Amino acid sequence: MVTPAPWPIAALDVPALRAAGRRAVPLRQFVLKVHSRCNLACSYCYIYQGADTSWRRRPARADASTMRQTALRIAEHVRRHHLQEIRVDLHGGEPLMAGPGPVLDYAAAVRSALPATCAVAVTVQTNGTRLTASVLADLADAGIRIGISLDGGTAALNARRADHAGRPSWPAVSRAARLLARHPASYAGLLCTVDIATNPAEVYRSLTALLPPRLDLLLPHANWTNPPPGLPSRTAPYGRWLATAFDLWWDDRSAGAPRIRLFTEIIALLLGMESTTESIGLSPTAALVVDTDGAIEQVDSLKTAYEQAPATGLDVFRHTFDDALDHPGVASRQLGLDGLAATCRGCPVVRVCGGGNYTHRYRHGSGFRHPSVYCHDLEHLIRHIARRLSTELDAIAWAGGQ
Repeated sequence: MVTPAPWPIAALDVPALRAAGRRAVPLRQFVLKVHSRCNLACSYCYIYQGADTSWRRRPARADASTMRQTALRIAEHVRRHHLQEIRVDLHGGEPLMAGPGPVLDYAAAVRSALPATCAVAVTVQTNGTRLTASVLADLADAGIRIGISLDGGTAALNARRADHAGRPSWPAVSRAARLLARHPASYAGLLCTVDIATNPAEVYRSLTALLPPRLDLLLPHANWTNPPPGLPSRTAPYGRWLATAFDLWWDDRSAGAPRIRLFTEIIALLLGMESTTESIGLSPTAALVVDTDGAIEQVDSLKTAYEQAPATGLDVFRHTFDDALDHPGVASRQLGLDGLAATCRGCPVVRVCGGGNYTHRYRHGSGFRHPSVYCHDLEHLIRHIARRLSTELDAIAWAGGQ
């Protein structure tokens, strides 16, 4: 059988890497699937609209034995690598489909298994439609912070986020966002997928009106075989959209302006720091997914590439997370510059771009050793931010010399 991704699945010799002294980086983020179904039918969903359909063959919910075994495997990994802090993200589908109970149970299982020397930050990522005051109170009591996914702060901007009968989700999610804004200690932030058909100023202002402490602006998960709307193009429509949003954010001096991770990561990289996310920069990936049946998988966004693209063939009942670190798909994302295409390695912005999100590099027949399908967009955004940052630093230096 010919693999759809020769690089890295067939081409990367992980035992040779290890023999040459290239050690794996331990995991620090665990994405745990609570529920594999969703009450929404978003038109761009990379799980239910993607090439991989494995969700259909999995149980709707993680049962108690899966939760318990996953928690033991996480604790095993923490002890083996002497980790002092980790992050646990409880996901779906929609993780609150069955109410807060399974989310609370999973978080409790992980916390009870961990050694006292390791701190854990727990977040649940929800579409917001099942978040009520009582659910929020239960999650807050358990120290679980909440992130909401939406496309903007208006009904029109969220038209793509409808339920299976075509009914809009905005009335419910807007109530949830306003509820969270009144409980900032529980508010992890908002996640928004960029739509270049929208006005970036309208999206930015409507989202910041919901008072999120953090805002993630994500490029739609796509690749060279299945490109996003408007690409490929050298006019960088996504880069220009994001550059407009950056200017609004950069010039927003209000005390309540959110932290926008893509922008802060690029700024940090331009200043010589390391990235903390694999979507930008060259830092090694340190995250894996555990699905509802206990399968250990790579990131969900790979579902846009091909059937079974996120699969490792491993599970928490028979394998450790260290076993997963030796999977070619995982190991390749810890290679930094060595894992990139030659075009990327010779690019002047590679230390900041990092080749872009691994998922966005895929091309059928060859795999993931390509520039991002958003290559021109990322370069446009990075150079735009660099110019703004340079101007600001020059002004500070000039003022300090007076």
